[in-house]
Amino acid sequence: MEYFVPKDSVVRTIWGKADTVMFIFAGAAAEFALNKAVDWLYFTGKLPADPLGRLFSTVEYARQIVFAERDTAERAIASIAAIHAAVENKRGMRIPDWAYRDVLYMLIDYSIRAYELLERPLTAGEKEQVYTVFWRVGHGLDIPELPLSYTDWLPHREQHLASDLQFSNFTADLYQQYRRHLGPVRYLLLRRVQALVVPGLVQQMLNLGRGAWLRPVLATYCQTRQLAISQWLRGLLLPAAYQAQIAALDVAPAGVLQRPAHASAHL
Repeated sequence: MEYFVPKDSVVRTIWGKADTVMFIFAGAAAEFALNKAVDWLYFTGKLPADPLGRLFSTVEYARQIVFAERDTAERAIASIAAIHAAVENKRGMRIPDWAYRDVLYMLIDYSIRAYELLERPLTAGEKEQVYTVFWRVGHGLDIPELPLSYTDWLPHREQHLASDLQFSNFTADLYQQYRRHLGPVRYLLLRRVQALVVPGLVQQMLNLGRGAWLRPVLATYCQTRQLAISQWLRGLLLPAAYQAQIAALDVAPAGVLQRPAHASAHL
């Protein structure tokens, strides 16, 4: 049986832990809000109606691909391309290539940032593994102009951050929706987690601060993650409706996952 991602890949370790996936989600939620193409996610009406669900499903869909057999993953990637094509036809215009790259770049960057924040620094080879996996996803989606290596990608990532982000009315509205769906306490916690995981430019544009007071809490959390208090702290980030999904995020490295029920409608 051939998997899309080899069983010994660090990518399976990163995406097989609930803590890491939730931090990837938090970072993506911040950068999604600033992206100049966020209007595409508003076009379908699904993002403002259920911002946590839409963003969580995007992250979860990527996670499913990481653990799938190769044929299943390739079919899922083709399905994503077809869904996007249908939205483009409905709107009568194409999603910009740079917007596709931006989403792919978020998954690469926050995979590395979240794991390093919670676990340990990744080696150069491990970072290359992360990049290669998502390069293959991007290649399957026919995304053009993808750098061929992690080292080549780094300046492209910086260029995209500098050119593709802006604080817009969509940004303000999306953060209002985050607050409405999370409540004030979880919303504050989300912003502090985001401050720790996002690049400096994103941190500044969203006025997230540095999240310094959360660092000792995070250190305690990492040391006690197998204890009941760790499970309780994990549940603080997302509402009760997501607790079953959060619990299901922890999987064995060779685990084979079922496709999420709402993955096919992540736009």
